[in-house]
Amino acid sequence: MSKNSSTSTSAKILYRPLGMAGSLVSGAVAGVVFKQVWKLVSPQKSGDDAPKALESEFNLGEVLAAAALQGAIFALVKALVDRGGARAFQRVMGEWPGD
Repeated sequence: MSKNSSTSTSAKILYRPLGMAGSLVSGAVAGVVFKQVWKLVSPQKSGDDAPKALESEFNLGEVLAAAALQGAIFALVKALVDRGGARAFQRVMGEWPGD
Protein backbone atom coordinates (compact mmCIF):
# COMPACT_ATOMS: atom_id res chain seq x y z
CA MET A 1 0.00 0.00 0.00
CA SER A 2 1.51 3.29 -0.97
CA LYS A 3 1.68 6.20 1.42
CA ASN A 4 0.04 8.48 -1.17
CA SER A 5 -3.26 6.64 -1.34
CA SER A 6 -5.79 7.73 1.21
CA THR A 7 -8.53 5.80 2.91
CA SER A 8 -12.01 7.17 2.79
CA THR A 9 -13.87 7.85 6.00
CA SER A 10 -16.58 5.42 4.95
CA ALA A 11 -14.02 2.60 4.56
CA LYS A 12 -12.72 3.28 8.06
CA ILE A 13 -16.25 3.26 9.48
CA LEU A 14 -17.20 0.07 7.62
CA TYR A 15 -14.06 -1.66 8.84
CA ARG A 16 -14.57 -0.74 12.50
CA PRO A 17 -16.91 -3.67 13.39
CA LEU A 18 -14.60 -6.10 11.57
CA GLY A 19 -11.63 -4.71 13.48
CA MET A 20 -13.42 -5.09 16.80
CA ALA A 21 -14.40 -8.67 16.01
CA GLY A 22 -10.81 -9.36 15.00
CA SER A 23 -9.60 -8.04 18.34
CA LEU A 24 -11.90 -10.41 20.22
CA VAL A 25 -10.81 -13.35 18.09
CA SER A 26 -7.12 -12.51 18.40
CA GLY A 27 -7.38 -12.27 22.19
CA ALA A 28 -9.05 -15.67 22.42
CA VAL A 29 -6.60 -17.30 20.01
CA ALA A 30 -3.61 -15.73 21.77
CA GLY A 31 -4.83 -17.09 25.10
CA VAL A 32 -5.08 -20.62 23.72
CA VAL A 33 -1.68 -20.39 22.01
CA PHE A 34 -0.06 -19.04 25.18
CA LYS A 35 -1.44 -21.87 27.32
CA GLN A 36 -0.08 -24.45 24.91
CA VAL A 37 3.33 -22.79 24.68
CA TRP A 38 3.46 -22.38 28.47
CA LYS A 39 2.82 -26.10 28.94
CA LEU A 40 5.87 -26.80 26.77
CA VAL A 41 8.29 -24.34 28.36
CA SER A 42 7.17 -24.12 31.97
CA PRO A 43 8.87 -25.78 34.89
CA GLN A 44 6.93 -28.70 36.39
CA LYS A 45 5.86 -26.83 39.53
CA SER A 46 3.75 -24.31 37.63
CA GLY A 47 1.38 -26.84 36.08
CA ASP A 48 -0.81 -25.62 33.25
CA ASP A 49 -1.28 -22.05 34.42
CA ALA A 50 1.34 -19.34 34.11
CA PRO A 51 2.47 -17.69 37.34
CA LYS A 52 0.65 -14.52 38.26
CA ALA A 53 2.28 -11.50 39.87
CA LEU A 54 0.70 -12.08 43.28
CA GLU A 55 1.43 -15.81 43.57
CA SER A 56 4.17 -16.10 46.17
CA GLU A 57 5.38 -19.57 45.20
CA PHE A 58 6.99 -18.18 42.03
CA ASN A 59 10.05 -15.98 41.91
CA LEU A 60 10.12 -12.67 40.07
CA GLY A 61 12.02 -14.14 37.11
CA GLU A 62 9.33 -16.76 36.51
CA VAL A 63 6.56 -14.17 36.71
CA LEU A 64 8.35 -11.79 34.35
CA ALA A 65 9.20 -14.56 31.86
CA ALA A 66 5.56 -15.64 31.74
CA ALA A 67 4.36 -12.06 31.30
CA ALA A 68 6.88 -11.35 28.54
CA LEU A 69 5.97 -14.54 26.66
CA GLN A 70 2.26 -13.84 27.02
CA GLY A 71 2.69 -10.26 25.76
CA ALA A 72 4.80 -11.33 22.79
CA ILE A 73 2.32 -14.02 21.75
CA PHE A 74 -0.62 -11.62 22.12
CA ALA A 75 1.10 -8.94 20.00
CA LEU A 76 2.05 -11.45 17.31
CA VAL A 77 -1.42 -12.97 17.04
CA LYS A 78 -3.09 -9.55 17.09
CA ALA A 79 -0.85 -8.29 14.29
CA LEU A 80 -1.58 -11.39 12.19
CA VAL A 81 -5.34 -11.11 12.69
CA ASP A 82 -5.43 -7.33 12.14
CA ARG A 83 -3.34 -7.55 8.98
CA GLY A 84 -5.36 -10.46 7.62
CA GLY A 85 -8.62 -8.64 8.30
CA ALA A 86 -7.37 -5.49 6.60
CA ARG A 87 -6.22 -7.44 3.53
CA ALA A 88 -9.58 -9.25 3.30
CA PHE A 89 -11.41 -5.93 3.62
CA GLN A 90 -9.24 -4.46 0.85
CA ARG A 91 -9.96 -7.41 -1.47
CA VAL A 92 -13.71 -7.08 -0.93
CA MET A 93 -14.10 -3.29 -0.71
CA GLY A 94 -11.17 -2.13 -2.82
CA GLU A 95 -9.79 0.18 -0.13
CA TRP A 96 -7.27 -0.27 2.63
CA PRO A 97 -9.04 0.38 5.96
CA GLY A 98 -6.13 1.98 7.79
CA ASP A 99 -3.58 4.76 7.33
